Amino acid sequence: MESRKKIISAKGNKKIQMGIIPGHFATNHSHINHYVDLNSIKTSFRMARETAKMIAEKYTATHIDTIICLEGTETLGAFLAQELADSGIASVNSGNDIDILTPEINSNGQMIFRDDAQKKIWNKQILLLISSASTGWSIERFARCLDYYSGKLVGAAALFSAIDEIIGIKVDAIFTPADIPEYNSYGAADCPMCKAKQKIDALVNAFGYSKL
Repeated sequence: MESRKKIISAKGNKKIQMGIIPGHFATNHSHINHYVDLNSIKTSFRMARETAKMIAEKYTATHIDTIICLEGTETLGAFLAQELADSGIASVNSGNDIDILTPEINSNGQMIFRDDAQKKIWNKQILLLISSASTGWSIERFARCLDYYSGKLVGAAALFSAIDEIIGIKVDAIFTPADIPEYNSYGAADCPMCKAKQKIDALVNAFGYSKL
């Protein structure tokens, strides 16, 4: 499977790269015909730093109190907060402190914030940072969680997104389907690869893949 991997650089910054592998892959809520490998962006501090600079350009005019990191984006979140709060750039967040949080997943699969973390959410301006958005399900799920804690979602930034917006929230992404013209996502019941009896190559999520 790895022999099919292709490296794609981000438009505007060739130092930011993702890998793609064509095939038949299953996520928790969809089937996709390309696995999008974003792990190098999340684990390489140089690439994470470059990516944070690119994302920060989208939010210089948006006041942000807290960055919520999903799917292993905490390192990127720290660099992003640094970029947004840098007093050397023209940003409404210049010189401010920005909190960085990751929600806990309880035994029922719900996102929660403990009492001592809720003060960083309540009535705060929240930017969501996520690895990949193929259907928008994770963003919508987080938005419901945020409503419960009275936070205001002011933006969603993704490394890769197959959607432009969800529930009225614009999704800003480094990589889009324009970088992978053949990319498609399907509901499990409508997957043409399943109907053609094409074997699933791997189960995938934001942390990697497990071959079948």
